[in-house]
Amino acid sequence: MNPVLFSFKIFGNTIDLTWYGLIVMSGVLLGAWLAEKEVRRRGENGEALVDAMVWAVIGGILGARFWYVVNATLGGNRAYLDDPISIIRPPIAGLHFFGGLLFGGVALIIYLKQNGYDVWLFLDAVAPVTLIGQALGRLGNFINQELYGPPTLLPWGISISAEHRIPQFADLTLYPVDTTRFHPTFAYEMILNILAFLFIFWYARQYQKRIKAGEIFSLWLIFAGFMRTFIEFFRPDQPRIGDTFVSYTMVIAFLMGVSGVVLYLARIGVTRPAFATAWLTGYRVKSVKKPTTSSVKRPAAPVQRTLAAAEKPVTAPAEKISPVVEAPVVAAPVEEITPVAVAPFEAKKETAAVESQPVEIAPAEPVVKKARGTTPRARKPSEKKPAVKTPSKKAVTTASKKTTTAKKPAVKKTSTKTTTAKKSVTKATVKKTSVAKKPATKKTGTTTKKTK
Repeated sequence: MNPVLFSFKIFGNTIDLTWYGLIVMSGVLLGAWLAEKEVRRRGENGEALVDAMVWAVIGGILGARFWYVVNATLGGNRAYLDDPISIIRPPIAGLHFFGGLLFGGVALIIYLKQNGYDVWLFLDAVAPVTLIGQALGRLGNFINQELYGPPTLLPWGISISAEHRIPQFADLTLYPVDTTRFHPTFAYEMILNILAFLFIFWYARQYQKRIKAGEIFSLWLIFAGFMRTFIEFFRPDQPRIGDTFVSYTMVIAFLMGVSGVVLYLARIGVTRPAFATAWLTGYRVKSVKKPTTSSVKRPAAPVQRTLAAAEKPVTAPAEKISPVVEAPVVAAPVEEITPVAVAPFEAKKETAAVESQPVEIAPAEPVVKKARGTTPRARKPSEKKPAVKTPSKKAVTTASKKTTTAKKPAVKKTSTKTTTAKKSVTKATVKKTSVAKKPATKKTGTTTKKTK
């Protein structure tokens, strides 16, 4: 597979876009996205990490290049001493992951402190996701046929072409291309990084109620440090210290793992070093000043809703008027014809006259029922007008009770005959039609007999 994705020229210089650069930047973007999610989960503003990552990425690229040059020079490579411009001359080849972590981390811490953010909170969120970014970037090493180990007879050994061999394995007579296989060191590191990230991810959620600030970062130091120490045994391309098997990167990685163990023990309370006495156990989320709402006017929508709610009780009763027959109003004529000091014969005569004319006394208004709406409903041409039904005895009795309830004191003052007249008049007024002539006729006959 060709390591160069495509090339283009600018001012006579050829610029190559490589698979390695594209994969590394994809790993950076993926790690930044995961870190932003973790920052928000801890209650801090995720946009602060986006601003900080700009400085962290710039510092990381510069630091990765610087570390690579120093490491190569310590290993005996004098190319950068003889031609210093080659350090920044494109195409720039050679970046060291540890240098990117160190300088990028320093740039991140400086930015957080200057802006008043909690450093431990961001370190706990950012550090574990670097394992995923690093694991993704190792795919670029596979495309470039680099970061491999010594020869091996294991079934997962990979073949490396002659042009990508390091000087130790460049002799094709000793290491033929067809039969020689090498340790896939990049795959070892990629698998270990993914497993470490999954464990830290599980630990952070399993014990999230008791985790202290900096505890996740200490776990990352332990895994990243000791895993890299192990990987260095399969990196023959790394410069060694003298004639030993120990590389400079191995020393730095081992010290990183040890510092992670000390920090973890201090965070969980096993040890109490003097330098950790002032550390806070929890995160300190930066307080954001909210704009004052005293000068802000409320919208007009709630006022309109209040007015609409106030207008409803005024219009609602007019629309829902129950058809009540105003029977009690008809009782007024009874008071006018009540005889107090009339002779018995004249009272009977007057009573008979009143009972014989019930239609004139009963007004036409109680018969008409009011419509429920504001306007009467239009009848269809085919509809017939409902015939007026004669009310039952129960309805007459109920209506008479309602009309005579308020008139009881006046009835007691009159005589028995007058009371009889009132009852008959009341019955006649409650009945809405002239059907009540029979009771009036009977009572008239009785009065005539007594007169004779």
